[in-house]
This record gives sequence, C-alpha cells and structure tokens, in this order.
Amino acid sequence: MPEGHTLRRLALDLSDAFAGERVTVGSPQGRFAADAALVDGTVLEAADSAGKHLFIEFAADRIIHIHLGLIGKLDITTGPAALPRGEVRLRLATVAPYDGSGRKPAAYADLRGATRCDLIGPERRDQVIATLGPDPLRADSDPDRAWARISRSERPIGDLLMDQAVLAGVGNVYRAEVLFRHRIDPQRPGRSLRKSQWQAMWDDLVLLMAAGVTVNRIDTVRPEHTPEAMGRPPRVDDHGGEVYVYRRTGQECLICGTTVRTSVLKGRNLFWCTRCQPRYRSRALG
Repeated sequence: MPEGHTLRRLALDLSDAFAGERVTVGSPQGRFAADAALVDGTVLEAADSAGKHLFIEFAADRIIHIHLGLIGKLDITTGPAALPRGEVRLRLATVAPYDGSGRKPAAYADLRGATRCDLIGPERRDQVIATLGPDPLRADSDPDRAWARISRSERPIGDLLMDQAVLAGVGNVYRAEVLFRHRIDPQRPGRSLRKSQWQAMWDDLVLLMAAGVTVNRIDTVRPEHTPEAMGRPPRVDDHGGEVYVYRRTGQECLICGTTVRTSVLKGRNLFWCTRCQPRYRSRALG
C-alpha cells in the first residue's frame, strides 16, 4: 500500500498540473460517472493529502476523496497522451494544451484500482481527517496526540506505528526503518517508551518522509551506509530505495552483520535486526 509520502507527492503533482485550470472530469469505467458529471468543466482549486488519503478540491466546495488501497494507482501525464479506456475510474484533463498564453500544458490524470473514490464536501473531509493520527508531512500535526495513545498502550510499538488512528501516513517501510534507526524492538510495549524516544522518532519521520516526497522513493540509510560509502552493490527491489531492514530477510545487517529477521505482526511482515534492536525486557520483570 502506498505510504504517506506517495500521496503527498501526488497532491503536489496534481496541484502543479491542474490547480487554477478548468478541467474535464470523466469516468470511462462508469463507476464514478454520476459524481464526475457534477464537477466536470469546473475549476480544480488544489489537491491535498492527509495520511494515505488524497483530496482533490474543486469550486463550490466539492472534493474528490481518494484512497488508493493496496493496488490503486494514479498516473499523471503532461503533454500529448494516448488515453486508455475501460478500467479507468476517474480521468482528469485540462481543456487545451499550452499555447504561449501563460496557461499550463495539457495534463491528464487517470485513477485505477482505488479502494475509494467519492465526491464529498468539506464537512466530510474534516471528519475523515479527524479519524487520523498526526501526519509527519503536515505542518499542523501535533506529535503529542500520538504520544498520548502510545504512552498508555500495551500494544507493541510496531503495531501502533501502523495504526492510522495513532499515526497517519506511516506504512510498513517507514515503520521498519524508523524502529531500526532508533534501535527499538518492534515488540516493545508502547507505554514502555520514553517521550524523548518518541519525539526522536517523530522528528526522524518528518525528515525521512519529506525526503521521500522530494525523490519519490524511500531512502533511509545514513550517508555512511550508502552503497558508495560501503562499497556494496545498490539494493535491487521493486520498492526501490536504500533501507536497513525492510525486505532484507536473511541478509546481513548493514551495521553489525547479524542476519535480518522477519515475522508477522497483526497480519503484516515485520523486519528487524536482533542485535541492533535488542529484545525489550521490563525492569519490573528483572
């Protein structure tokens, strides 16, 4: 499932391509046709994201709410394009190509396979955002909201970080990597963390996810652990990016050489290094 940086990148790209333009809105597949007709030919004002939710804002307080889910994809193209038919649920298109008058180039956006694509209003958008924890990519987020839940919970921190009601936008990659970078056992109870540990993880996520927006992939290794610095081959994986433990099961830890392990936590694969992230033992148990 795309993580929060992907949705923020899509929001920025949609705004760059369409904001301020009158757009055609259609549904070649037909499933969104009735709602598409209500915003067809109107001005697309902006796009925004919160966690793994995308909001495309049109005039008259009409908003298209998208959640990509596991297989959803939104492709944005500028310039001439061969437009496919059939499986496309939502298509946005500017009316005319750039002609030297200051207008943006022609642009197209096609949505396929999304879990959710609805036309909503501001009140419903605010309700959706209210169900989410703080998003490290949003300037209005308060990490103390997440800490209030983490600090009271017996659930493993590896589970809490994936709960979108606790922390929005973090998925399996950022979860695995931020825990490794801070040497925290994924199974450690949330309430056992110190607030300083949580604040350090939050600050790290803010930087890592912002970098992910910029380069449109997840890179989490520090400069001294890049392929160039270590003289090792680059990572080859369809998720891209240089990481410490995510999907590196059976490989050597880049720092200590211990074999990276995996297990399942709440239905999702968990990756960690047993030496760099030693098992948490409560002092109360001795």
